[in-house]
Amino acid sequence: MGTLLVIVAAVLFIASIVVLVIALRRPKQPAQPKGRTDPLSFNAMPQFGPRQLGPGAIVSWGGIDYVVRGSVTFREGPFVWWEHLLEGGDQPVWFTVEDDDGRLKLVMWVTRKDLTLQPGDQYVVDGVTFRETERGRSSYTSEGTTGLPAGGEMEFLDCTSADGSAMLSFERWAPDMPWEISTGKPVLPGELTVYPAPPPSGP
Repeated sequence: MGTLLVIVAAVLFIASIVVLVIALRRPKQPAQPKGRTDPLSFNAMPQFGPRQLGPGAIVSWGGIDYVVRGSVTFREGPFVWWEHLLEGGDQPVWFTVEDDDGRLKLVMWVTRKDLTLQPGDQYVVDGVTFRETERGRSSYTSEGTTGLPAGGEMEFLDCTSADGSAMLSFERWAPDMPWEISTGKPVLPGELTVYPAPPPSGP
């Protein structure tokens, strides 16, 4: 009986050593860093969208922290892009985000109520000449504070300067409404720090 107990104890001892060796040789998984991440980074682009940048998100640009008040999602056939209303500076700014053939196209827009241009005019603003690059119609849905209905259709016309450093946009939200004119400046993802919007609260 005593010999049997000794054998059992030896087997258990050897088994515990084997398990310990296997555990030590297994590569450790690196700890996942916690904290906020930038949804505009290239690695995060496939998941980028209104859930990451929506009402309540913070966009830091040019030394100013802007709060996203509202967001608009546009759809034209298979194409989807977003516009976000940012507040925090001297005047509200509209921030456009578009996936252009796998690359993020980002533009900061300022509404220009001082301009009286119409589509078809000679597009010269602040001494810069623009050429038309795109026009069309899209459906849209909005959330948060945007000043727009929950959904509808709109018309747009986009223009770009010769060197691509400035943009001009016309938007009309109903056939009987006047065109809204904005001037834009392209920005790079590295110029921004974005803290995602908090998750929506439950019912």
